[in-house]
Amino acid sequence: MAAIATYLVIFAVISSALAYDPDMLQDLCVANTSAGIKVNGFTCKAETNITEADFFFDGLAKTGKVNNSVGSLVTGANVEKIPGLNTLGVSLSRIDYAPEGLNPPHTHPRATEMIFVLEGEIFVFPRVPDNVLTKAFQIGTKEIDKIKTKLAPKKS
Repeated sequence: MAAIATYLVIFAVISSALAYDPDMLQDLCVANTSAGIKVNGFTCKAETNITEADFFFDGLAKTGKVNNSVGSLVTGANVEKIPGLNTLGVSLSRIDYAPEGLNPPHTHPRATEMIFVLEGEIFVFPRVPDNVLTKAFQIGTKEIDKIKTKLAPKKS
């Protein structure tokens, strides 16, 4: 019995030791975007070639022109725009919305999303049919209507 417990403890320790992201191998690795080789990001520039421009991108400060059918425009800032982000696993985006613009459904594998509204209002409320809600919560349509009126946005 003690042998089984020992094996379980060893297995637990080994499996948790393998379940993490590796530490960065260097403190600073500015991307050399002109190099064709990509292994876990871009190769690093020589320190003598690093400039302040490698850490700056003014595209996020500029308002985008929203003239498409979706009503939104995404301006991305990743390692291709800011080479200093190489190997950090960081990217940023600015989204400009037209009135009643949409944010199409999308996913972020191994990433999170945070929205910070600078100007105006953003309304997030997925439309779910009543029959789906009554099945999911196993309640009647009257209760669903009560919940929807409590959660509906206030008209100003």
